[in-house]
Amino acid sequence: MEATATPRITCAYLNSYVGRNVIIVGKVIQLRGEEALIDADGNITAHLNREAHLLAGNGAQIIGKVNPDLSIKVLSSLDLGTSVDYNLANTVVEISHQHRDIFADN
Repeated sequence: MEATATPRITCAYLNSYVGRNVIIVGKVIQLRGEEALIDADGNITAHLNREAHLLAGNGAQIIGKVNPDLSIKVLSSLDLGTSVDYNLANTVVEISHQHRDIFADN
């Protein structure tokens, strides 16, 4: 079976990953029914699945597919609580994109 790449991205990289699966770490700003607004260095609309149990104000890790409208269809999600270092999460994204030869999933 072939491995599937799932790069870590922020809002700024959405355009480059349309149709691909990605990992996003951000803060849940708002929950609206089956949608969440996630701040990952910019606002992203996430279309939640039934297994998503996120809380507004908490951090979340989202694995999902980038839609043409730059929203995310959530495949899985994880509530990270309130003690998330978003600067660190964003730095990991930036470093992984600057050093693509080390991070094979970009």
